[in-house]
Amino acid sequence: MAGNNVSYNEHGDRGLGRESTELGLEATAMTLGTAAGAAFRLFSTDYKKNEDLHQMLESNKDSLKLEAMKRIVGMIAKGKNASELFPAVVKNVASKNIELKKLVYVFLVRYAEEQEDLALLSISTFQRALKDPNQLIRASALRVLSSIRVSIIVPIMMLSIKEAACDLSPYVRKTAAHAIQKLYSLDPEQKEPLVEVIEKLLKDKSTLVAGSVVMSFEEVCPERIDLIHKNYRKLCNLLVDVEEWGQVVIINMLTRYARTQFVSPWNEEEFHEANQEKYFYDSDKEKNNNDPIAARTPYSMDPDHRLLLRNTKSLLQSRNAAVVMGVAQLYWHLAPKSEVSIVTKSLVRLLRSHREVQYIVLQNIATMSIQRKGMFEPYLKSFYVRSTDPTQIKVLKLEILTNLASEANISTILREFQTYVKSQDKQFAAATIQAIGRCATNISEVTDTCLSGLMYLLSNRDENVVAESVVVIKKLLQTQLSQHSEIIKHMAKLLDKITVSMARASILWLIGEYCERVPKIAPDVLRKVAKSFINEEEIVKLQILNLGAKLYLTNPKQTKLLMQYILNVAKYDQNYDIRDRTRFIKQLIVPIEKSGALSKYAKKIFLVQKPAPVLESPFKDRDRFQLSTLSHSLNTKANGYLELPDWPKTAPDPSVRNVEVIQPIKEVVTPVHKLKAKKDTSGAKFYSDSEEEEEEEEEESSESSTSSNGSETDSKSEDGNSSSSEDSSDSESEKEKTNEESEISDTEESKTKSKKIQSETTSESEESSSADSSKSETDSEVDSTVKQKKVESKRMSQVKDTVKQEVSLLDLVDFSDVSTPVAVPKPVTSSRLATDLEGLSLSSDSSVINVITPVFVPPKSYELLHRMSGKGLGAQYYFSRQPCIYSPNMVSVHITFINSSDQEIRNIQIGELKLTSGMKMHNFHEIDSLKPGTSKTVSMGIDFCDSTQAANFQLCTNNDHFGVSIQPPVGELLLPVSTSEKDFIKEQGKLTGMNENSTIITGAPQNNSCQVTVNKVVSIANVGVVPSSQDNIHRFAAKTVSSQALVLITIQVKEGSTVQLTINTEKTVIGSVLLRELKMVLSQE
Repeated sequence: MAGNNVSYNEHGDRGLGRESTELGLEATAMTLGTAAGAAFRLFSTDYKKNEDLHQMLESNKDSLKLEAMKRIVGMIAKGKNASELFPAVVKNVASKNIELKKLVYVFLVRYAEEQEDLALLSISTFQRALKDPNQLIRASALRVLSSIRVSIIVPIMMLSIKEAACDLSPYVRKTAAHAIQKLYSLDPEQKEPLVEVIEKLLKDKSTLVAGSVVMSFEEVCPERIDLIHKNYRKLCNLLVDVEEWGQVVIINMLTRYARTQFVSPWNEEEFHEANQEKYFYDSDKEKNNNDPIAARTPYSMDPDHRLLLRNTKSLLQSRNAAVVMGVAQLYWHLAPKSEVSIVTKSLVRLLRSHREVQYIVLQNIATMSIQRKGMFEPYLKSFYVRSTDPTQIKVLKLEILTNLASEANISTILREFQTYVKSQDKQFAAATIQAIGRCATNISEVTDTCLSGLMYLLSNRDENVVAESVVVIKKLLQTQLSQHSEIIKHMAKLLDKITVSMARASILWLIGEYCERVPKIAPDVLRKVAKSFINEEEIVKLQILNLGAKLYLTNPKQTKLLMQYILNVAKYDQNYDIRDRTRFIKQLIVPIEKSGALSKYAKKIFLVQKPAPVLESPFKDRDRFQLSTLSHSLNTKANGYLELPDWPKTAPDPSVRNVEVIQPIKEVVTPVHKLKAKKDTSGAKFYSDSEEEEEEEEEESSESSTSSNGSETDSKSEDGNSSSSEDSSDSESEKEKTNEESEISDTEESKTKSKKIQSETTSESEESSSADSSKSETDSEVDSTVKQKKVESKRMSQVKDTVKQEVSLLDLVDFSDVSTPVAVPKPVTSSRLATDLEGLSLSSDSSVINVITPVFVPPKSYELLHRMSGKGLGAQYYFSRQPCIYSPNMVSVHITFINSSDQEIRNIQIGELKLTSGMKMHNFHEIDSLKPGTSKTVSMGIDFCDSTQAANFQLCTNNDHFGVSIQPPVGELLLPVSTSEKDFIKEQGKLTGMNENSTIITGAPQNNSCQVTVNKVVSIANVGVVPSSQDNIHRFAAKTVSSQALVLITIQVKEGSTVQLTINTEKTVIGSVLLRELKMVLSQE
């Protein structure tokens, strides 16, 4: 027994040992096999790839199949190729699990084009799925069917699209609209039946379908404008509720449609200007009335044209940048010029988006700013360059700032450019120097200032900045007719230091072109460059040859041998262009017996005056493309681009857009009414006050016609209950509104505003009446009932807006009031900024500068209105040189009215103001009566924004109105200040570089004593005298009225009859004009 036990245990132990050994060997083999498999997979991607997914798709459990499809769709989303799973996936296309079927269809849409043969095997399944009760399955089946690019199934696709176009689900109809484009690209011969389907889908009233069918219309038949006629008004009304990308497509299509169906609204301004012409005699006016051109009817906008502009305006608040850009281009191409500025604030808002959005928006703004710079001048600060901007954004902002440069804001822009020149971005710094050159050519008042600033940059350490400055100076000198020998001499000295080939070539060209003005320096420069001719670049060698040829013709004694040496060296140059140029020049300038007839005209050929280069914006010609298109962005016509048609001379028949309305459709009124009421309330704060009043008056006119339909109103108990509460609130709001209007009635701005509202209201009322009479569609019938409720709500919102300003998407933090002149900033007091900007005018707290009483000068009167033009009423104005009592930023102007007629003139007042951007005017009180032979003087204030531009306005009486203007001399834009000589010199040291204008007056009168000089200066400019410790130096100081910028004048009398006049101010335009006027006065006896 014991032996048996022992033997059992021995066998048992042996058995266990054998088992463990076998398990160990098996585990080792598995480990080696796994390692070998892993190593094999590194080099073979086909070995059992996605084997687990194959097994899961072939299993009988829907949960495993669903998990496998989720993983496969995830692979597709990551960009991995899953086409080898197509056979396994397509087997599950007939699955009854809806979730699984959706994922299978997603896979098939992706790979149906690649695996066409296998997809064709499942067509019967797709056709059955088109009858599925689930709308998502029906839409997915149609999407897969249209993705199979095989011409043999075109009839099946056409039949499926026609059935889906009649589907009850708008989602399926939307998918049918997308399938139309795929079928058309597969077989263009199917265009006619597809157009019939598009025509049917265009009548669809679902907002889900509208965008897709318009996209199909644009792809298949964009020339069939007749399909849009009956659906135009419906698309305009549905536009707000369509998806964002559908809105973009519809807006672009309606832009092209409007350009073919409506008359240009831009002729309105031309006709208005023609009617503003004044006739001196009444007989002339009668003659002109017989003129057919003058007697033509004034422009009135088509109601459908106004409908499009009004319904797209609210989309400027869209969160989608493409929608905002689409509305902006629509207003740019369709709206009257006076209404285009509505889009400005929305475009500036987009500059806070991503870099890609900024790039496209800035490109469009650059094109707009060339033609209408006044749109973006109030938002000048939004285009300042940030250090974090990429180079392409910086260059575009720089382009826009250059386009917006004017006399009023050039000082601010040049200060910005001074900072940009110091940028570490070399491309941006070079573009800034080119922008300074463009400003100098466009604004003649700052040409000398920009030249002096560019000359200052020639001493910069950065060689690229110096080279670009030389090139720009060369172009500027070509545009200037005056002599600039000092600049050319200075640039000739830099020739040894500059190594950039383009800059060296520019200097040599300048010396050769103006060699007669520098006769001593030019031969020496030729001697230096002749030594280094072999080592120069090709472009420099060509200019050396030109310089030598010009000097050979003008100064042969000193340069004959040098030129012969250069010609001999260039004859063996490696570049064949240089060898050809050498042979040509030698035959032309060196006379020999075989010389042709051209050698006689060598001087005329080489020394002819060259035309000055035109510095233009690279965006000047981009307006030939439609804004916000790929062609506009690339500045070349892209494939598929549709030209924007020209305006028709005569408007086509508007009745083609009328639609017969089916009467039993009143059930739809309630939801549409609620929907529109919500949208009108949400968009109410987007409109300005004037436009709200315009719509109120329009709605009140339609309210009277709506109130007659008592049966409709009584049937709605909700409307009847709410009307009493709205009437009571409306009476209170009317009282508040009348109180506000009585307070503002004294100002002339409200009068001008009311005139505009009346004129716009008449056109709006005509529009509403014509729309009601046409009864174009169901929505136009609903509008008359909707407008009742909108009147009271808008009146209340208008009163609330006057108390508390609403905040909308367009109200940005850094936006200042549009009416304030952004171009004229206040002096900065930051010490840190003073170290960054060299040569800028920065006010200092330590300097004591106070406004003082001006030196008495007899006032000089200017004619405002001649008594003949004013029919007996004459007017003269003069500047009192005293601080204005209405505002410290305004110039005080006194006007004297004289009645030269034999009748009493009544109600003399200021009518419509035609001021430039930023200007303000405080009107004088109305003169009730002016008797014959009497006169009366009144005072008013004008903020000229430190500009010499005239303030234009209308002078009205009880019978007539006359257009007049007040042109301020530059000296009257100043207020005298007192300061010490020490503070004067300190402030003058801050205003150097571009902020300094200087000239030397030769032949000045020698008897100019101190008092004579003071009298001459004070007669021109309202300045204060600064005490001076030197007898030969006279100093004067003043501040500009609007921006309080310092203007410092220094007159230094030198030996003989030479006087140096220097003006330091950050207002470079004022400094340039004042320098010119003072120079003229000081040079007179």
